[in-house]
Amino acid sequence: MSETLGRQAIEWRRDFHRNPELLFDVERTAACVAELLRSFGCDQVVTCVGRSGVVAVVRGGIAPASRTIGIRADMDALPILEVTGLPYASATAGRMHACGHDGHMAMLLGAVKHLAEARAFPGTLVAIFQPAEEGGAGAKVMVEDGLFERFGVEEVYALHNMPGMEVGTFALSDDVMLAASDRFDIKIIGKGGHAAQPHETIDPISVANHVVSALQTIVSRSVDPINPVVLSITSIHAGDAYNVIPSEVVMKGTARTLSETSRDKVESLVGALTTSVAKAFGAEAEFDYRRGYPPTVNCPSQAVILGNAAARVAGEAAVRRNTAPIMGAEDFSYMLKARPGAFIFMGNGMTAPLHNPKYDFNDEALPHGIALWVELVTRGRMPETDGCTEIETGTGQS
Repeated sequence: MSETLGRQAIEWRRDFHRNPELLFDVERTAACVAELLRSFGCDQVVTCVGRSGVVAVVRGGIAPASRTIGIRADMDALPILEVTGLPYASATAGRMHACGHDGHMAMLLGAVKHLAEARAFPGTLVAIFQPAEEGGAGAKVMVEDGLFERFGVEEVYALHNMPGMEVGTFALSDDVMLAASDRFDIKIIGKGGHAAQPHETIDPISVANHVVSALQTIVSRSVDPINPVVLSITSIHAGDAYNVIPSEVVMKGTARTLSETSRDKVESLVGALTTSVAKAFGAEAEFDYRRGYPPTVNCPSQAVILGNAAARVAGEAAVRRNTAPIMGAEDFSYMLKARPGAFIFMGNGMTAPLHNPKYDFNDEALPHGIALWVELVTRGRMPETDGCTEIETGTGQS
């Protein structure tokens, strides 16, 4: 990567950082991305895909031209007040790029610029700039808007920076990378009354305590301990007075699972335990379980392709190919359910953690991400098919 491109990537990244936007409301960000893509000479730049996404097409100049891959970068920021004190800190109070999407965009833009100028690759690159990763399921919306059919995408890739991993290192697996993320609301309905006369009430707070304890047995006693599940009650609200037993308790929680089997079981047990415990105390229970992002699962073939590209860029020792999954969630999972592909973590150094008001994407990581995408597009080859894809374009070796 040239020094000029490296400086430009830093400028783009810091401009995005200074001007964060949320969910689908990324009008300025998308406009800046589209303007840059047009200036690079892309063959096609399309806006408003999946409401506010931007897609660019770059066709290579080397035969054969049959392979079309998509690479995704997310565009949205988070509703967090930044406290970094940086000269390019967020200019909008209460919003910041606390997850590194500013860096993800800059890296993909850098790769597109290089590839559009050189055209020294086979096939076609489809660069996908996606809104609303942070809770809005923007990937799902883009898929439902015909993203892959409209642009002929056959396989799809993405990365995420990871604080605590050394800059210049990568990590992935050929299986599940991130968990499904679900939410639930529970209402315990009892009988309120005077705190001095608890025997004349059905105390929903006491019932709620037993419900919380019962729900924790889902993880400890009802699911396979080698297939991790996280279930957390994150909010409990009841009553406002010292001398009144309330009539209701409202609780919120989240469940994280790595497989659809565990997901089904957790959803069933949350409802069954909540209603049965409440009934045992003479109370009633209402619950609403809402499924969010599914597990992010790499296809083995594409994981080999992406891992090989990372190894050619950083060296095999810098690529961990059997990384353990983490219980966070990622809406790139919707794209992986629609097309074979892979997701990889990239080192961000010893920075503040993601979603932290002190976080900042590490500009030193930019060249590594740009190089990864250029290498993937230029020399990525398909290993022998294993059922995840019907594309046959090589052996997986450079």
